[in-house]
Amino acid sequence: MNTPQTRPVDLWAIEKAVRAIIEAIGENPDRPGLAQTPQRIARLYAEMFSGLQEDPLAVLSPTFPEAHEEMVILRHIPFYSMCEHHFLPFFGHAHVGYVPRGRVVGASKLARVVDVLARRPQLQERLTSQVADAIMEALKPHGVAVVIEAEHLCMAMRGIKRPGSVLVTSAVRGVFRQRGITRSEFLALVKGNRTQ
Repeated sequence: MNTPQTRPVDLWAIEKAVRAIIEAIGENPDRPGLAQTPQRIARLYAEMFSGLQEDPLAVLSPTFPEAHEEMVILRHIPFYSMCEHHFLPFFGHAHVGYVPRGRVVGASKLARVVDVLARRPQLQERLTSQVADAIMEALKPHGVAVVIEAEHLCMAMRGIKRPGSVLVTSAVRGVFRQRGITRSEFLALVKGNRTQ
């Protein structure tokens, strides 16, 4: 898992690059509608990629001693990320489950680790694995399962142009990989009574 960067986002460099792109597509970066666009995009990128400065393992602390050793699932965690191939967004929902081994973490921390890892230039496949690996490392549970469903704008608005297509990825660790019945229970609970 990538360690957090220590250097801050260079807003001025982003502004300069965006201005060059605006000129390169044949537009005037000084016209009223575009004059502030480089600054806006610089602030947007600083926010969208803020996960580069955060440690996902730190997000998953503190943990709490708890005898519960049955499945814990947080479903429908919304997220937004940026595809590293085209710098276009992909977005959807993550479903995260784990079987504790004497320690649990607050539910909000599960959502937060998805957010931190999504706020980096990403691939959905890598994001799914990184979430599972971070939880395994931080909590040392019996196992972790992660399913992510997302729509990719690089597929919806360019190239094949198939809006509404959803990519589904999964990562399983520990008992979810070793025991088909545990994996099946997780998938059934994730599917649940979905309204979407």
